[in-house]
Amino acid sequence: MKSEKLVRMVNQIATFFAHEGAEKAPLSVADHLQKFWEPRMRAQLLAAVASGEAEGLHPLARAAVAVLEPVER
Repeated sequence: MKSEKLVRMVNQIATFFAHEGAEKAPLSVADHLQKFWEPRMRAQLLAAVASGEAEGLHPLARAAVAVLEPVER
């Protein structure tokens, strides 16, 4: 999946949880990604952020990625 699509999807999730505030929302986004995204998608998102390809990432989504558990292969 292209990184642009992953960014768009995680930004939508971050927008959904934004009402929870800056402390809780990133944890809720990360929890959602852990529960509902398959490992390959999470790995691609983490790689896109690490390589700088995740342009336009919502601040709450970026905070969620920072607490997202690494994907085991």
